[in-house]
Amino acid sequence: MRAEPEKVHHPIFARLFARFGALAEQRGQAQLRRELLAGVAGRLVEVGAGSGLNFPHYPDAVDEVVAVEPEAYLREQATKAGASAPVPVRVVDGLADGLPLDDASVDAGVASLVLCSVPDPAAALSELRRVIRPGGELRFYEHVVSERPRLARAQRLAERSGLWPLVGGGCHPARDTGAAIEAAGFEIESCRRFDFRPAAVEVIVEPKILGVARRG
Repeated sequence: MRAEPEKVHHPIFARLFARFGALAEQRGQAQLRRELLAGVAGRLVEVGAGSGLNFPHYPDAVDEVVAVEPEAYLREQATKAGASAPVPVRVVDGLADGLPLDDASVDAGVASLVLCSVPDPAAALSELRRVIRPGGELRFYEHVVSERPRLARAQRLAERSGLWPLVGGGCHPARDTGAAIEAAGFEIESCRRFDFRPAAVEVIVEPKILGVARRG
């Protein structure tokens, strides 16, 4: 008999994320989300939808967004945000490594600042590949391990100490998410690397990647 999946419960982080998310949007993250979602179309799955900050930026060509969010407080906020979204949004409970969708049932997947925090990124990416139709897209915007040796060491130290994952809702800042996307069977078509931190405390997660990958 399969064990029930462990519930995701980060009550303090969830409330801080929801409260300070708007500040990050004002400081440039809203533009990054628009870039992430530009031109996407059809039926989509968004993994780790959080409080729904992507929802206002989905273009009219999107038929439906299935927004998967396991944290109860953030899921409640996402449901409220979905009610005023410009496209149909259905917010559901679920985990990245066990998406509640059929095989090849969506045209694109969206992973936005989430692959750093899932317990098993390979399993999450495998699930995304399963539910995205052949030829479909994966849109990604993630923080990643730095190419600067000093910052990369600091990221690994913060991760190994357990402090950053504790305060950051399970975030692991030293993951090479671009390599993980390719290892999962996606072909990266475009990817730009840049630094962005809306607040000084976020120096550990300043390195970002944003791009599009294709499911073969």
